[in-house]
Parts: sequence; C-alpha cells; structure tokens
Amino acid sequence: MQIDVASESVVRVYQMLVGLVTPRPIAWVTTISPREIVNLAPFSFYNVFGANPPVAVISPTLTRDGRKKDTLVNVEATGELVINASCWRDAERINQSSVSLPPEESEVELLGLATHPSSHVGPPRLADTAFAMECKVRQVIPVGNGPISANLIIAEIVSIYIDDRMLDPAGMPDPQKIDSIARLGGDWWARSTDLFTLQRPQ
Repeated sequence: MQIDVASESVVRVYQMLVGLVTPRPIAWVTTISPREIVNLAPFSFYNVFGANPPVAVISPTLTRDGRKKDTLVNVEATGELVINASCWRDAERINQSSVSLPPEESEVELLGLATHPSSHVGPPRLADTAFAMECKVRQVIPVGNGPISANLIIAEIVSIYIDDRMLDPAGMPDPQKIDSIARLGGDWWARSTDLFTLQRPQ
C-alpha cells in the first residue's frame, strides 16, 4: 500500500498515523479557564524534548469541525498547564475524560476526581497522580488551520511532583510501579508490563 497524503482524506491520514506511530505516551492535562473551570483531557500527541531547560510538547489538534479544544483555549489564555501521569489504574477515567463537554463544565467534577494545588502554576494537579509536571508555555505553534490540524504547545517544565511510592531504592522512577499506559490506533491501548533492559553501548 502507498498513501499519497495530498489526495487522501484528513481523517484517513490521521487514522494511519496513530496506528503506525505507537505506542504514544499520554499527557493527562489539567488546565484552568479564565472563569476558573478546571479542564482535564488526554493527549497522545505528546513527549518531552529536552532537559536544559526541561521541555514538553503536546499538540491539541483542532476538532473534526475545525474548533479549538478547551485545553488549547485555556493555555492560550493563561500560559500554564499540568501534565499528570497516565497509569493503568486510571485507564478508564483517562478514556472517559476525552468526552467533549461544554467549556463551563469540568471533567474533573464529572469523574469525581480530587485535585491538589500546584506549587508554581495556577492549574491544579490531580491529587492521586503518580507524578505531575507543572508547565509554563513558551510558545504555541499552529500547523495548518483545518480539521485535525496541529497546535504545538511548547511548555517549560518548572516543577515535578512524584509520589514517593513510585520511586525505586535509588530514588529514581520505577517503571513497574508507575505502570504507564499508551495509545495505539483505533480503540487499542498498551500497558508497560512487558519490560526488558539493554545496556547502552560505551
């Protein structure tokens, strides 16, 4: 099969991309609106891209009818967000938080989740998260302007919270304890249980 992107539908291209580029980590993002409504949404167009300064990038695409998602609207208004952990224990709630609610309604309240004040930014973190990264936005880069077009949010991580129970004896994150999940294509998800180690070459 060969796909000519220019002549293929946007939805088909999207479906192919998310089915091929896997597994994708999930940023479970809390933001706060100017009316102080806490929004919670998952994004699998996400990763970290540097350590000096520490930088994360998430991309809330436009909806299929070309509208901005609440996360993007809030980030543009406040310049802040919190990336919460996406773990196996929260898989169903993460999935449910992708529901499309009116801006005046909160996914946090819908799911009955507790929050905890952040130390450096306005949006709260989830109270029972394995870890959370408080971020200040450096830049928002729109890429395209139609349905499912990208909006790259480049955010500097200014504070990291880690639940002590998620650490190994050396004080480093233990992947077996965090038990991360990731997105594949369609309705497929993955869990980080089939782990192996390799020594980096010297």
